[in-house]
Amino acid sequence: GSAIVLAGAASNSADGGEGRKVRPGGILVKREDSNANIPTPKWHAPWKLSTVISSHLGWVRSVAFDPSNSFFATGGGDRVIKIFDLAKACVAADDALKITLTGHISPVRGLAFSERHPYLFSAGEDKMVKCWDLETNQVIRHYHGHLSGIFALKLHPTLDLLVTGGRDAVARVWDMRTKHQVHCLTGHDNTVGAILTKGTDPQIVTGSYDSTIKLWDLAAGKCMTTLTHHKKSVRALAQPSFENTFISGAADNLKKWVGSDGRFVKNFTGHKGVINALAVNDDGVVLSAADDGTMNFWDYGSGHCFQASSTVAQPGSLDAENGIFAAEFDLTGTRLVTCEADKTIKIWKEDERASEVSHPVDMAKWRKKCIAEAKRRY
Repeated sequence: GSAIVLAGAASNSADGGEGRKVRPGGILVKREDSNANIPTPKWHAPWKLSTVISSHLGWVRSVAFDPSNSFFATGGGDRVIKIFDLAKACVAADDALKITLTGHISPVRGLAFSERHPYLFSAGEDKMVKCWDLETNQVIRHYHGHLSGIFALKLHPTLDLLVTGGRDAVARVWDMRTKHQVHCLTGHDNTVGAILTKGTDPQIVTGSYDSTIKLWDLAAGKCMTTLTHHKKSVRALAQPSFENTFISGAADNLKKWVGSDGRFVKNFTGHKGVINALAVNDDGVVLSAADDGTMNFWDYGSGHCFQASSTVAQPGSLDAENGIFAAEFDLTGTRLVTCEADKTIKIWKEDERASEVSHPVDMAKWRKKCIAEAKRRY
């Protein structure tokens, strides 16, 4: 920390003996060197729109990739789940759509493929959690218990558990096989809008519209830590594969945290809008996507925003349909799928022609921003 010393009668020289200016009133305040805390951003290529898939008949609300990276599933306000061939979808082939699964009676808000079984899990605003067997394309299990719409669904990486959270302000942990509710994680005052699961404690992280983030002890089913830093609803959480940290998104800013204990790391400021989706790839690119269709791409390590763009609604849409509800990088991190309010699924890729010469990091602007934030008193 910075040393704060009282200048007594002993140090009556102008600089208090150590080259530090004495303010009238006799208090020495040591200022940290402002250059010390400017992280150097890693260079990333800008992203551009590659393909638009118009298949759903309603808003597209959720997306998930299968573990082999050959398929992805999307769920929408038209109550169906569509499974696409990733390679064919990237080149906009006519036969990219593999199958359409019907069964939900409200928008499908959460999807997840199991890594160990041929299963797809889905959750919707109809309070239903379904387990689909992808070999027969039938629903084989239901998980009953939510009292209202479900907004988030995640699978545990190592245990056969699934975690769902929704408008009843709880996260429910289900045993995949027995369909029993293992835990009901209570404590939030409002809708649970985002969930993360990890193999190490805290194994479950929830973000809520009450603007808090809670870290849960899975064994006890109790809350370990509550993070109250956000001022607005937390609608998105994401974690990278390469370090034990996670990032949360709300309308005020994005915040990065230490994964083990929830220590605050830094703010990613500058994305105005309601952040509906966050995604991180292995390269350290973070996408934050908002309700008004704005997309910001950040460097995960430094918090530098290297691209601020926005999506384009498909022709014939209203301007109001510029909105992104969900986004996910594929497993290679080279393709990004966004689910949008104009009923389309858009696939983005890095601009392969870009280089550090053609799109340099604006270091002057970045340094200025860092120094301005370091000077803020609150």
